[in-house]
Amino acid sequence: MKIINAKVYTEEGIFEKKDVYTDGELISGKSGDDEVLDAEGCYLIPGLTDIHFHGCVGHDFCDGTHESIEAMAMYEASQGITTIVPATMTLGEDTLQKICEAAASYRNEKGATLCGINMEGPFIAMAKKGAQNGDFVHKPDAEMFRRLNKASGGMVKLLAIAPEVDGAKECIEALKDEVVLSVAHTTADYEEASEAFEHGVHHVTHLYNAMSGLSHRAPGVVGAAADHENVEAEMICDGIHIHPATVRQTFKMFGDDRIILISDSMEATGMPDGEYALGGQKVIKTGNLAALEDGTIAGSATNLMDCVRVVVQKMRIPLESAVKCAAVNSAKSVGIYDQYGSITPGKKANLVLLKEEDLSTVQVILRGQKL
Repeated sequence: MKIINAKVYTEEGIFEKKDVYTDGELISGKSGDDEVLDAEGCYLIPGLTDIHFHGCVGHDFCDGTHESIEAMAMYEASQGITTIVPATMTLGEDTLQKICEAAASYRNEKGATLCGINMEGPFIAMAKKGAQNGDFVHKPDAEMFRRLNKASGGMVKLLAIAPEVDGAKECIEALKDEVVLSVAHTTADYEEASEAFEHGVHHVTHLYNAMSGLSHRAPGVVGAAADHENVEAEMICDGIHIHPATVRQTFKMFGDDRIILISDSMEATGMPDGEYALGGQKVIKTGNLAALEDGTIAGSATNLMDCVRVVVQKMRIPLESAVKCAAVNSAKSVGIYDQYGSITPGKKANLVLLKEEDLSTVQVILRGQKL
């Protein structure tokens, strides 16, 4: 396939009008067939990678079935999210093992490619559990993680940990070279978070959410992460979790090299308003808001591509930065940038055409094939 007349997102992080070729599943230097796709009036961006979402279209990763993974993968691909790293919840080890085993045996035959697991919980602080189930909060345990990662076939890419809880320091020391550790669901102050960042943690789960706020006298996790230049931070930019002004200020603090856009979407995403579940708890979806019965926000009801649109159209972040944070940084953070995340010959031909005027999706190309 030869794609002509598009404004192409380059490895330099800018848009440039040029032709792009695919040959089979890969981006190439020349076309493998005679098909020409005229993309005048469109941006061509790499397929997005969502490293933190729980579910969509009535399915949850924690269902622990191939059927649910495939349904999620099909929906995500249809939206231009072509590589996925879904998240677990705070659950018992037996349940987590079944989820990991399902991921390990999943064949990736349809939809977005399952590239890993984000293990969000159970090593969190009870006081900041958010929509996680407190019945299953567990002391950080390196051997428990290793058992689960073995069950997954080594697919766990991210592990959430509250650095202030008992056992966290020992767990961080034990696992810092085995998995990307992420500060999450935590009461940690600036000093506690800084210590974690200095001892092997370099990721923050959904910045601002389920942690203490940023204050001029108590900068907390946000301030500590900003001060440590090797730390990357996830942000849910659905227009509900974080105020637009805070998003803009965070881009100024961190720069677009260190921010990763995530959806944190749950099974109500892509579904009508009503009652759903997250980690065994009742969630009510109203528009883009998903909340527990007590009003606690319970993930989002917005997919990552829609988050990109929100960031650009409502939060005034440049499209170039939004694409970097949703396609490039995300792929790098879980170690798949060698195959995904940029429009580079030799990488998988996962591409999305967006209309210049409103960023609506014109065409998704998954592994070289038009969806």
